[in-house]
Amino acid sequence: MALKTGRGARAPAFLVMDVITAANARQASLPHGAPRVIRMEVGQPGTGAPKGAVAAAQAALSAGLPMGYTEALGIASLRARIARHYADWYGVSVDPARVAVTVGASGAFPLAFLAAFDAGDRIAMAAPFYPPYVNILESLGMVPVMLEAGPQTRFQPNVAMLDALDPRPDGLIVASPCNPAGTMLHPDELAAIAAWCHRHGVRLISDEIYHGLHYESPIATAAAFPSAVVVNSFSKYFSMTGWRIGWMVLPEDLVRPVERLAQNMFISAPHIAQIAAEAAFDCTAELEANVQAYRRSRALLLDALPRAGFPRLSPAEGAFYLYADVSDRTNDSQAFCARMLAEAGIAAAPGVDFDRTRGDRSVRFSYCGPEADMAEAALRLAAWR
Repeated sequence: MALKTGRGARAPAFLVMDVITAANARQASLPHGAPRVIRMEVGQPGTGAPKGAVAAAQAALSAGLPMGYTEALGIASLRARIARHYADWYGVSVDPARVAVTVGASGAFPLAFLAAFDAGDRIAMAAPFYPPYVNILESLGMVPVMLEAGPQTRFQPNVAMLDALDPRPDGLIVASPCNPAGTMLHPDELAAIAAWCHRHGVRLISDEIYHGLHYESPIATAAAFPSAVVVNSFSKYFSMTGWRIGWMVLPEDLVRPVERLAQNMFISAPHIAQIAAEAAFDCTAELEANVQAYRRSRALLLDALPRAGFPRLSPAEGAFYLYADVSDRTNDSQAFCARMLAEAGIAAAPGVDFDRTRGDRSVRFSYCGPEADMAEAALRLAAWR
């Protein structure tokens, strides 16, 4: 007898995770001394957690500090430090009571979606998009609404797109810098979108996990707008992916709902990760050195990839991604990336993961790995062409 499965059992794969599996298998199959696989498929900094964060965790363990449950919204000192970060970086005053520490940004999204929306609600976002937005929303019975964006709007939504929606959505997700294109909403653009959302009763959720990784354009935070939900993480700028630690800045009306959900779904973020995260704020010199390395890799690839047969690249204002239009080379980005891995030893993410209608003609390259690997990747791609 066939047993029933739930809506969540039908969630699509996050394909980049499958690429990681394929790249690991490829690496394991290579003979000793063969050129290794270069990892450009995932947004995982190759630098590891900053030394001060690791030292703080080691000191806490050495001191015998018991690692147990914390308050569901996080340790008070970390919430206060995150609030201070908004004053330091943006000149925005945030009450620590509005800060929720989460199990990475990945743990923040279901909390935000469940607190702000109901099953059947329509949530708009620009396509291409970060795949788990859609996969989580659909698993929760919510309806993603795609705003097809392209180079003409730097792959970002704008007010004209929102005005054209009928009916209006219940929510809007924005990401700046965005994944996969690395483009940004400039301060005036974010302000216009936030004002539109507030005026029309549309809940704005702003994914800001790549803040700190920007190169020419200034960053702006939706935390300046009291009805918006801001999601951030220690994974990208702070280089702490495996510590699984992130945060939200919440509107006052969602603080207690998110706290109740967190109590039931996650208990709390890992205690040791919270200790390390608080210390990471004092590691600016090391973190900024990482940014300069990304800047150099970005410049190298923006120069080298067009000569290697990838001339149509996203502007890459921030984050550590280049989104390439490969329509002159393939209409099957998954097969193209599989061949790139097999023949050139480079793992990249197929665009179909980020755009269900146009992504079969796009590829995302991540350049947050070691600089030497990015230079070698440019050489390999030029030869592979």
